[in-house]
Amino acid sequence: MMKMHGLGNGPYWMITYSYFLFLSFIYMICFMVSGFLTGLPIFKCTVFSIQFTFYFIYINLQISFAFLLSTIFLHVKTATVIAHMYVFGSGLLGMFVFQSVLESPSFSRGWIIILEMFPSFSLYRGIYEFQEYTRRESYVGYKVKMSWADLITDRNGMRGVLILMFIEWFIMLVVAYYLDQVISLGNGVGKHPLFFLKNLSKKPVSSDQHQTLQRQQSNIHVEIEKPDVSQEREKVKDLIHANDTTDSIICDNLKKVYPGTDGNPEKTAVRGLSLALGRGECFGMLGPNGAGKTSFINTMIGLTKPTSGMALVDGLDIRSDMDEIYTSMGVCPQHDLLWETLTGREHLLFYGRLKNLKEPALTEVSLYICEMYVAVEESLKSVSLFHGGVADKQARAYSGGMKRRLSVAISLIGDPKVLSSY
Repeated sequence: MMKMHGLGNGPYWMITYSYFLFLSFIYMICFMVSGFLTGLPIFKCTVFSIQFTFYFIYINLQISFAFLLSTIFLHVKTATVIAHMYVFGSGLLGMFVFQSVLESPSFSRGWIIILEMFPSFSLYRGIYEFQEYTRRESYVGYKVKMSWADLITDRNGMRGVLILMFIEWFIMLVVAYYLDQVISLGNGVGKHPLFFLKNLSKKPVSSDQHQTLQRQQSNIHVEIEKPDVSQEREKVKDLIHANDTTDSIICDNLKKVYPGTDGNPEKTAVRGLSLALGRGECFGMLGPNGAGKTSFINTMIGLTKPTSGMALVDGLDIRSDMDEIYTSMGVCPQHDLLWETLTGREHLLFYGRLKNLKEPALTEVSLYICEMYVAVEESLKSVSLFHGGVADKQARAYSGGMKRRLSVAISLIGDPKVLSSY
């Protein structure tokens, strides 16, 4: 929902990563402090800076690994089951197998490095190296501490573990971000595999490309159309051939087909829809359940990918430019998605910041606050949530109708060029 209102990928990833890093950092500090206070041998026999560096790199690696796994699983329950199996399985293997592998002179060093590519085995290897110094103390009869100078020796494997974990941290984070952008798991549209080459997604749709799309869609079942439907289809073709993208929405032979499951045939929800909507035009869709209304809107707002066809929103292609489309689109979902503890005014201030309510010429903080304040006040007044202190009440105190009006105000904040409601 926040992404539909203009939240960029960069801020989203930074905020999410910082949140989990903050929680993990607190757990790490509590773990280390309790270890030093209780006098555990592995904490007494290693300098604090090495311990801190090792655990800090590990928690970052674990977060990156979790982000990577989140791009693979669609359902939370499946991810939870797999995560528990991984934690218990890797823990048992580390306890009963990995230690014997490390101490076996015949086992290949290359296979050990491959095992250490899994974060849990990297953690176990580091703890194993800490434990080695506690054993050494019992052998020599006096206190021995692992220091940074000890990491340069070949007998100490901590240096290799730190380097491997640091490299994995960076690689996993980059791969997780890439897969998150290109893989669509039923919620959103995946980008082109080469989306980072921005020029590929900025080329306007030419008439030659349009003809190619038409040839690809030639298998669409042709039925006798009403005159107004044929007229709308011809209008769309003329706009596409003329490269005229002044209309707010242009759909050309848009089709959405859901694959068959459990032996059932595939379901065609949207069958070759062509539509052109000018600026300032209000358009509604009527039809029985299963007619394809929600499927069409979900395709237009980037929740699902069209099977074929093309659609432009304010001149931008929904197949490649959804991030740019969200900055000029307002979305009012069917169900109210509100925070119960926030007031109506706080909701609008939050979404207003996502919409970046600030003109390029207005750079001073006071002017920015003034613009934001005016936009929020106008939005509250437009849906009758301004007077009587209603705007400063928590959303949990709102009636169903008031929550609905707040959702409408959220979709209108920032003066969007296109508004979708479903």
